[in-house]
Order: sequence, then structure tokens, then C-alpha cells
Amino acid sequence: QVQVVESGGGLVQAGGSLRLSCAASGSIFNINVIGWYRQAPGKQRELVARITSGGRENYADSVKGRFTISRDNAKNTVYLQMNSLKPEDTAVYYCNAEVALDSSGRYYSYWGQGTQVTVSS
Repeated sequence: QVQVVESGGGLVQAGGSLRLSCAASGSIFNINVIGWYRQAPGKQRELVARITSGGRENYADSVKGRFTISRDNAKNTVYLQMNSLKPEDTAVYYCNAEVALDSSGRYYSYWGQGTQVTVSS
């Protein structure tokens, strides 16, 4: 099986920075897209940023210029550097990985349990 574990959340003042990490482990053949989503209270889960195995990045408009996603393919790990944080960035941040378990070409979606990010004003 595959486990996805996030870390790095916490409480920070507006304008501050946090770095989230997400490590995938288990029976992994390779990982296609891996990324971050977030869900604020009373809102739907939304894409924050994701990155392909080839390094192509996508960001939500609300975080462009402030957040940077990166990945270490050798470690099956993705990072999210969050700068200039705003109170509206407060949410539970979830990691999602599209994982191939073998060479069949099929990918399965795995989610972490989430890490809380709270930005105070």
C-alpha cells in the first residue's frame, strides 16, 4: 500500500512563511502528479499547487507569486514553500499523489490526512 504523510503546518502571523512537506512511501513504482490542496471551514477543497514528474508546475491564482512547489523524485517528496501568508490562506492543507504501483500505466490517487495552517492577522 501507499502512505502519504504531510508535515510542516502551524500557526504564523500574516506576512510570515511556512514550508510544508509531503512524503509518499510504500509500494510505489512511480509518481505522476503530486500536489497540494486546501480546505477552509465551510468551503470546498481546492487546488493550491501541483507539479508533474517532469517538473511542470500549476498554481491557483490566489497563491501565484507567493507559494512555490518543488519535488524530490528520488525521495518521493513534495514541498510547498509559502511566503507572504495571509489570513485567507488558513485551511487544512492536503497532499495528493497520483501513484503507479507497477508498469501497467494505471495511476491511483492517494491523499494524506492533512496539516493545519493558521495565519493570524
